[in-house]
Amino acid sequence: MITALTIVHVAISLVGIGAGFVVMWGLLVSKRLNTWTAIFLAATTATSVTGFFFPIERFTPALALGILSLIVLAPALAARYYYDLVGPWRRTYVITAMIAQYFNIFVLIVQAFQKIPSLRELAPTQSEPPFAVAQLVTLALFIAYTTLAAVRFRLEPLTQKSAPFEFAKTGGRQ
Repeated sequence: MITALTIVHVAISLVGIGAGFVVMWGLLVSKRLNTWTAIFLAATTATSVTGFFFPIERFTPALALGILSLIVLAPALAARYYYDLVGPWRRTYVITAMIAQYFNIFVLIVQAFQKIPSLRELAPTQSEPPFAVAQLVTLALFIAYTTLAAVRFRLEPLTQKSAPFEFAKTGGRQ
């Protein structure tokens, strides 16, 4: 039976995944995308937190991934909002944000293979080659993308017109 918690949890995770893809694009074109970033980080954090509201009978891979996600989100949030992406925190943000998005997509693939009948037929126990290939291809794509984003993401110059709050906060420096 689908509960209200399940619906909320899934909805939040889908918002996080969608916003995460927009943030991924922003990293490649050196755009901060403040609103999308806030949505991505908040929804991804909320997804991990709400995962702990489900009944826990034993320690599962889902719980481990929720813990890992929160551990990865901590430096992403600090890098973005406390250290303002200055110095090594820029690259820290890119890497940790992309790991968090990868975890979201990893779970999406797991859920797809569990819930979509045609995928479940291909990998009923999720130990079959189609599932492994889907996860390995996704991991390889995320490693490549994260590497590219870490190299390409540069902060756009702050101007009073484009970012009055950040301009005032930093005095125009990055």
